[in-house]
Order: sequence, then structure tokens, then C-alpha cells
Amino acid sequence: MPLPTVIVITVSDSSFRGERNDLSGPAVSELLEERGFELKGSAIVPDDPAQLRDAILDAVPKANLVVTTGGTGIAARDITPDVTRELCEKLIDGIPERMRSEGLKQTPRAVLSRALCGIRGQALILNLPGNPKGATESLAAVVDLLPHIIDLLHGKTSHH
Repeated sequence: MPLPTVIVITVSDSSFRGERNDLSGPAVSELLEERGFELKGSAIVPDDPAQLRDAILDAVPKANLVVTTGGTGIAARDITPDVTRELCEKLIDGIPERMRSEGLKQTPRAVLSRALCGIRGQALILNLPGNPKGATESLAAVVDLLPHIIDLLHGKTSHH
């Protein structure tokens, strides 16, 4: 069985402009590779709806999982969940609920995350926070569920 594939998209104005190193994208990529995912690519885009939409739409046919990091908060430029909601055919509410629930064990600010998880075609789209620690902790809370979701999206629905 081939490894599930992933593309990681960092959403950050300052990283896109080269003013700050992207720490979240590489941290998320490393964790996913450790957990058996094949990294098919990564990108850095600004907090711009059109550019994020294009990046996600470009990634969806190329990978089983599209992970975004950044832009999930409540600031004016935090648009990642809004774009994700627009692109998804179905949302999987339990995934971000679990991430926020686990995040509350670290910080009361976890409830401010608007991160979403949803499906477009046969791809799973997952939003993570932009902070490297928050991104990897959120991912760790749900990473074991992701291969099963990907299997379901590809028609592997038998119960063993």
C-alpha cells in the first residue's frame, strides 16, 4: 500500500515576504513524515483569499491530505478557515473539536482557533494554527485518524 501523500501550505504574510522564517510548515511536514506520510510539496502564501484558494485547489488533485498552517485566528487577515469552508464539500467537525479540546490542556487561548477540517473530492483539507508548537500539538491530537479518513475517501469502507 502506498504511503498517504501530503502537501503543506503555510499562510503567512511575513513568511511570504521573507521577513520571518517559516517554522510551522517544516515542523508539520516533519511530524507527518515521521507518521508515514509522503511529502509531495509545500508552499508559502500570504493571508490573501485568492492566493490561498489557488494554492489549495492546486494541491487537492496532487495529494490525499492538504494541511494549512496559519491564519486560523480571529484577526482581520486570518482567512484560512473561511477559504477552507468555501472549498469543502463536507466538513468534519470532530477533528477541529478534538484539536481545540487537546489544545485547552496547554492554553485557554485554544478556543480562539477557527481551524476547520473538510473534504474536497478525495482529498482531506486540515487547518492548523500558525504557531509551530500549536500546529504540531494540534496535528498530534488527530494524526492517527487521518489515514483512516483518507481510506474512507478512497472507498475503503470495509470494517475489519
